[in-house]
Amino acid sequence: MQHSMPIVSTIVLGLVLAFALGVLVHRFKLPPLVGYLLAGIAIGPFTPGFVADQNIANQLAEIGVILLMFGVGLHFSLADLLSVRAIAISGALAQLLVALPLGMAIGWSLGWPLGAGIIFGISLSVASTVVTLRLLQERRLVETERGHIAVGWLIVQDIVMVFILVMLPSLAGLFSAEATYDPEALMRAFAITVGKIGVFIAFMLLVGTKIVPAILHYVAHTGSRELFRLAVLSIALGMAFASAELFGVSIALGAFFAGMILSESRLSQQAATESLPFRDAFAVLFFVSVGMLFNPEIVVEAPAALAATVLVIMVAKSIAAFGVLRLFRHGLTPSLTITALLAQIGEFSFILAGRGVDLDILPPEGRDLILAGAIISILLNPLLFAGVEYLIQRHERTTRGEAEAAVEEEEPTREPIRPTTLTGHVVLVGHGRVGSFISDALSGGKVPLFVIEDDDDAVAELKAQGIEALSGNAADPEIIPAANLGAARCLLVAIPNAFEGGQVVQQGRAINPSLPIIARAHSEAEIEHLKRLGATTVVMGEHEIAKAMMGDIREPAASPAPASRKPRAPVPEPTTIG
Repeated sequence: MQHSMPIVSTIVLGLVLAFALGVLVHRFKLPPLVGYLLAGIAIGPFTPGFVADQNIANQLAEIGVILLMFGVGLHFSLADLLSVRAIAISGALAQLLVALPLGMAIGWSLGWPLGAGIIFGISLSVASTVVTLRLLQERRLVETERGHIAVGWLIVQDIVMVFILVMLPSLAGLFSAEATYDPEALMRAFAITVGKIGVFIAFMLLVGTKIVPAILHYVAHTGSRELFRLAVLSIALGMAFASAELFGVSIALGAFFAGMILSESRLSQQAATESLPFRDAFAVLFFVSVGMLFNPEIVVEAPAALAATVLVIMVAKSIAAFGVLRLFRHGLTPSLTITALLAQIGEFSFILAGRGVDLDILPPEGRDLILAGAIISILLNPLLFAGVEYLIQRHERTTRGEAEAAVEEEEPTREPIRPTTLTGHVVLVGHGRVGSFISDALSGGKVPLFVIEDDDDAVAELKAQGIEALSGNAADPEIIPAANLGAARCLLVAIPNAFEGGQVVQQGRAINPSLPIIARAHSEAEIEHLKRLGATTVVMGEHEIAKAMMGDIREPAASPAPASRKPRAPVPEPTTIG
């Protein structure tokens, strides 16, 4: 099969193994990313059994890079960055200045050239956006000051890495082992790269900001979700490809700007929603392809270098981050929490290491050390958080009762959820197209509203409107109690996913057996599933459309039926729910 259908076998086995191992590691409270990397190792050339096609995997990985960068651009907010710019820039720079010389020292001890040490050190300095954001969401810290600082820190690192990736091909000759130092060549390469980036940015800002949103708005007005989804993917992939072909810059930068341009459009949230499944799928294949490159023998062949790499990632970088946070007069708890959040490396490190090997700057051993260090740091990150929680609890015990403890910002590592004090209120789960229509209809009335939504931007907008809202997944047993369902008027489950909706319904029914629960479904099977779990009413869109259309039917004036036909029996009214 691997010879006749290499593309199919690589995609299928990569996704299936990634799914299986992702579920397995998730049971151990580890990020699924670890399972994706292990799946790549399993089908890679360094382990027995099936070996996937490396060239195909690398091409699929390029699509993953494009969509990952497109996603970063979609969530890029200049206002958020500026609000924490001082500490974010200082912290990212401090971690780079610490990791760079230490990485160069490791490279020097292994006999690598200067360029390899530089690439190695830079790769160890940048945290994983995917892992960090997931940790923030799990601990409900996105909306806190710590969350803003961590996200701003990531944005600065991402932007620096984008420019490094763009400039790397031009600097490859200077970093290669055979090259000699040439200041003129360095300045020439820098000037050419900056010039290309400048022309590209000018084109994107002057032309792209007008053309791209116009195309998206035109497609949105066609009413075709399929065309809208295709337009989003075409913009992301097309602009990334064009940036490389026409301007000679990285596809990563092209994808980043495509996302950033779309982020200014009112359709950006819908674009992010439509591209999410593709982005997730190809991101998984990206991590699988990275795992295929990992040689497990590095653990045996260079244990000292691997240990030093992990220490740089988890200890040296953490000391630098903690020092910067304390210099900016942040309390012990936020400083420790942000430090723990950033004590790993991820996707940009993989990308830079891969580019370094492709350009003959970094030896394959360096890439193996980076991959092994990433996997180990992600594995150890939960243990680091446990240690942070212990230190915070110990600190709070020793400082409890002191006057300064009352004024110092000492938030718990996991943000506590305080139940709402609303009574007789409507609890709305989901604030998408259906949920937003409901909240608009209720906003001017006297019925209080409490919204649970997993999109932080939507929650912030609701709070700005004076509506009480909570960011999180209502299927989480720790989230739904905050809605005070015991005193609620009713529960409206407006999320389109019947599986998650069923979990919300089941928990809501357990909390308040007499609570009216209205849920949303897309099929007869989903109606049966939700009613079985305790929904009082289940609304299916197709049924409601049919009822509305039939309600407009006016009986014609009485007249005899045509002789050639029997009178038609009345059409029964569709039954939607119990």
